[in-house]
Amino acid sequence: MASVAHVMPSATSSCTDRKQGPHQRLTGSQKIGCFSSPGLCQLKWESLLVKGVKHKRCSIPSRGTRFIQAVAVPVAPPSEDSADCRKQIAESYGFRQIGEPLPENVTMKDVIDSLPKKVFEIDDVKAWKSVLISVSSYALGLLMISKAPWYLLPLAWAWTGTAVTGFFVIGHDCAHKSFSKNKLLEDIVGTLAFLPLIYPYEPWRFKHDKHHAKTNMLHGDTAWHPVWKEEFDTSPFLRKAIIYGYGPFRPWMSIAHWLIWHFDLSKFRPNEVKRVKISLACVFAFMAIGWPLIILKTGIAGWIKYWLMPWLGYHFWVTLPPAPHIPFKSPNEWNAAQAQLNGTVHCDYPKWIEILCHDINVHIPHHISPRIPSYNLRAAHKSIQQNWGKYLNEASWNWRLMKTIMTVCHIYDKEQNYVAFDQLAPKDSQPITFLKSVMPDHA
Repeated sequence: MASVAHVMPSATSSCTDRKQGPHQRLTGSQKIGCFSSPGLCQLKWESLLVKGVKHKRCSIPSRGTRFIQAVAVPVAPPSEDSADCRKQIAESYGFRQIGEPLPENVTMKDVIDSLPKKVFEIDDVKAWKSVLISVSSYALGLLMISKAPWYLLPLAWAWTGTAVTGFFVIGHDCAHKSFSKNKLLEDIVGTLAFLPLIYPYEPWRFKHDKHHAKTNMLHGDTAWHPVWKEEFDTSPFLRKAIIYGYGPFRPWMSIAHWLIWHFDLSKFRPNEVKRVKISLACVFAFMAIGWPLIILKTGIAGWIKYWLMPWLGYHFWVTLPPAPHIPFKSPNEWNAAQAQLNGTVHCDYPKWIEILCHDINVHIPHHISPRIPSYNLRAAHKSIQQNWGKYLNEASWNWRLMKTIMTVCHIYDKEQNYVAFDQLAPKDSQPITFLKSVMPDHA
């Protein structure tokens, strides 16, 4: 749950192009509406593509033999910096607001200095209250699973998977040194909080720090990156796997990320390997002891029922949702303030989800400073809204937003940010066309 994890669309594509999706350019005799003022007629797309349209003489028959001279005036689509255009993009993608581009002279220090000092303060009572909420809600979830009839199990799994996501957020605070002033205690709590998720704490921490240092940077961001066309064209088998992974199975792609990034010692620096090995040993010990105990008491079906299904629910929430209007930048183009303030998404969820997940969905202040504890994120966000509100990307979770993520955010394109699979390989992209046909277009 983040934003995508995640600045405006490329200047080479018009606002109306975005309305149709970044992968659908208007061509031929298609028409484009003029949104700059109401009542303007539809203009042929071709007339907008002609640079410096010259005056043309138009013969118009009338009762006499008079001719009048008409002037063809080119009317350009509205600027992508305009409020109307951003509103159209927001409605098209399922967002509440698309932020204005952040001026290049704004720095991260400017944004951080605007925050009240109290949002950085660690409160032990609030920190341990979050632990109590997660432990009790997870225990309640397991009780619900044990008592629920089969037809109510999905609801029990949804609750328990959301509750165990709270464990991840607690470990997440520990990794950012925002849980306790005692750093050894943080490492212990973080390691224990990650164990039910079989996440190795230290490997995740090292990679996650790089995500914060290089958010939305090509080749640098370790949390999410689009598919490269070279990968897509490697082989028919890999292409199919990618289409399904980034399409219908997109909500669980974090499982592949978990496997690829956290268990390979070669991905870590020599000074990190010792701590990585300790975390891996803890995870493997939990699997070697915890899983057999679950199976011994409840059988394989019990392992699926009590552990696997909530674990899949957790991955649904932590899979980062990208946004198609937010570009990835090369290192020489990358700007920290734009990436963290203007390139991250705030997303509202139902209140019970936000409580169980300790407000991690209030994600923009977390990217401004990871040192802000989760229980202070709302106060920090309120301050950011007051000072920088027009630059923020905001949404409420909805299926239209999910449709955008699953059917648009695919292959990297410098001009359009993303190109959808069905644009490049329509014959192989039946899963994407199916999602487009069955998922709602309304937020």
